[in-house]
Amino acid sequence: MGGENLHHINSLAELQSLFASNTYVAVDFYADWCGPCKVIAPHYESLAKQHGAPGFLAFAKVNVDTAQDAARAFGVTAMPTFLFFKEGRQVAVNGQAAIRGADPRSLSAAAEKLGGLAKKRMAEA
Repeated sequence: MGGENLHHINSLAELQSLFASNTYVAVDFYADWCGPCKVIAPHYESLAKQHGAPGFLAFAKVNVDTAQDAARAFGVTAMPTFLFFKEGRQVAVNGQAAIRGADPRSLSAAAEKLGGLAKKRMAEA
């Protein structure tokens, strides 16, 4: 699975379109000027390659300076913030509604959980 699993989103409308075409979506709200965002980015990209499944699980990156409407819509005030969605609605994964900060352990656990759920959906499809 390649780079098509990581979507660079520039607006709330683009994000909603991604929600409409995938059961699960993990979203990284980041900023170019954010040091911790740069540190966690390669890890997030690796998780997208490992767990992404087009139509079932997508990974998105939202630059909060470019897509201010999306950041505002989900109340993102700290970067990085990782949010998770099922059928367009924000959900908690492993008991966490959001992961704030560069936390590779929590992020990996959430991606693995979503990856497992996506695989189950794929098997049922």
